[in-house]
Amino acid sequence: MSMAEGPVSVADFRAAMRLIVGNVSVITAGVGDDRSGLVVISVVSLSAEPPKVIACVNRSSSTWPVIERYRHFGVNSLGSQHQAVAERFSGFGGIKGKDRYEGAEWMTLRTGAALLSDAVAAFDCSLDEMIDRGTHSIVIGSVEAVRTRDAGQALIYWRGGYRPLNTE
Repeated sequence: MSMAEGPVSVADFRAAMRLIVGNVSVITAGVGDDRSGLVVISVVSLSAEPPKVIACVNRSSSTWPVIERYRHFGVNSLGSQHQAVAERFSGFGGIKGKDRYEGAEWMTLRTGAALLSDAVAAFDCSLDEMIDRGTHSIVIGSVEAVRTRDAGQALIYWRGGYRPLNTE
């Protein structure tokens, strides 16, 4: 067990956060050639009445200004079959912007944000507010539409890697 004295270092904080199991979601924003997206493990429900979600997005990401510009975003909860999608949206191999969308089937519902057709759960959100804290913005969205596909296993992030959630 590691116990540090004094201020918490970035390295220690990141090492500890990698031990917290998180659901892997892709945040999408924009339309056409002006779209981007990123992987987050920080999506949570804010309210059921009315339906609202929160995601934390790094302000230095290419997706943050697209969310601000279009005032919408999609939340796509990934299944174990989506590891390649997670890797593309994580920027593996230097993939950026609209190229991250290749190799998967996308659709739109109300706001125009791209939703993964076979996501475990997909939330189409209009942007309510972005609250800046540290390096990130807390992005609050009103859920305008939702789709679910409750089949297979969830994709989780743990110990610095993507893994299927084994429930057996």
